[in-house]
Amino acid sequence: MRRTRTAPALTAAQLARAAALEAHQLRLQRLLRMSGGQLHALLGCDATEAAEWVLSAAECGVPAAQLRLGRMLLEGCGYARDPAAAYGWFARAAAGGDAEAMNMVGRCHELGWGVPQNLMLAAASYRSSAATGHDWGQYNFGNLLFDGRGVARDRRAALRWYLAAAQQGHERAMNLVGRCLEEGWGCERRPAEAAYWYERSAERGYFRGQFNHALMLAQRGHGARAAEWFWKAAVAGDPALRRAIVATLGEAADRALRRVGREVQGMLDTGAADPRPGPGNTSLPGFALGWQAPLVMANQALARGAGRKWL
Repeated sequence: MRRTRTAPALTAAQLARAAALEAHQLRLQRLLRMSGGQLHALLGCDATEAAEWVLSAAECGVPAAQLRLGRMLLEGCGYARDPAAAYGWFARAAAGGDAEAMNMVGRCHELGWGVPQNLMLAAASYRSSAATGHDWGQYNFGNLLFDGRGVARDRRAALRWYLAAAQQGHERAMNLVGRCLEEGWGCERRPAEAAYWYERSAERGYFRGQFNHALMLAQRGHGARAAEWFWKAAVAGDPALRRAIVATLGEAADRALRRVGREVQGMLDTGAADPRPGPGNTSLPGFALGWQAPLVMANQALARGAGRKWL
């Protein structure tokens, strides 16, 4: 009597892998049938919910999915943090022509995320992103040109890239356009134009733009308006900027400005991260600034530091 052979039973791990592969194939089929709007909505949802879909779309060659997967891996959202894998997905999306991915490849090379730090490669990636019109690529390439990192120092070219990004609404670039115009970095000094860009940066919520806008208002005798912007900068800013505000306002003759200085010192003393609501009547008019020009210049130098572009 012949004995029939039976196929060996699959292990639990093999069954799980088969089920995962089948689910992956089904996701790919659904992805291929989706409209652009449906795909965009799917890839933009919560990281935990979107993780498997993002991976499937990335493996299908969708640059937006590759970019998002790279960010998820870099930040540890939806997947375990893996900077090297993140870089690989950014590079794949960049090779497909995605300008934001080119910028992220530059960030990885500049900061050593998942790859050894290499400023020359960072500059090349930022330049590629900037050339497509991507605002962050323009801003980051401008920073390397300004400082001469990974590329020959060229502040005139840096200002051109900052301006290109600023004209697209990039608030950090707006602030640095203002700094260049105020200090004469890569151009002649043009204080009136600097004031315009500081105000635009401030209105878009960038705390360094708010600080610089407030300084210019204070220099022009607009103490009450300056106080409002110093306070907004303190609320949005970091401890270094708060210390700069305290140093700047410590000897101000204007009561509103002195009060903001005291409130910001209190924030530093207590370690407050978000001190809202703000200090009372900082918007009330009627106080003259009362600073002498040498004191203004001394405080400005103390707050910004010689040659620093960030404040």
